[in-house]
Amino acid sequence: MIQVSESAASQITRLKSEDSKAQEDGSFLRVKVVPGGCSGMSYKLEFDRQLTDQDKLFEQHGTKVVVDKKSLLYVAGMVLDFEGGLNGKGFVFSNPNASKTCGCGSSFGV
Repeated sequence: MIQVSESAASQITRLKSEDSKAQEDGSFLRVKVVPGGCSGMSYKLEFDRQLTDQDKLFEQHGTKVVVDKKSLLYVAGMVLDFEGGLNGKGFVFSNPNASKTCGCGSSFGV
């Protein structure tokens, strides 16, 4: 399961309202794990409308998040949050499967 905080859901809704393709019916946020980053794997977020048989759908706070089967192995139990402040702002990934993360938090290793 992926958990989405209220803050992250609010930011996803805001970003969706600014993206003409994401405003179309049936769109959702796709979370993927891709090779790369200084720790070996990186998170990729994008709006999508195509569900496959390999996808798992999660819905919290009115926000739909989809993860493919392969990526779910790496992010099961993760909390997606959004933080703002003087040190910058952005999505924060609290991933219990990550054994190491980079300084910016956008890549991880298992």
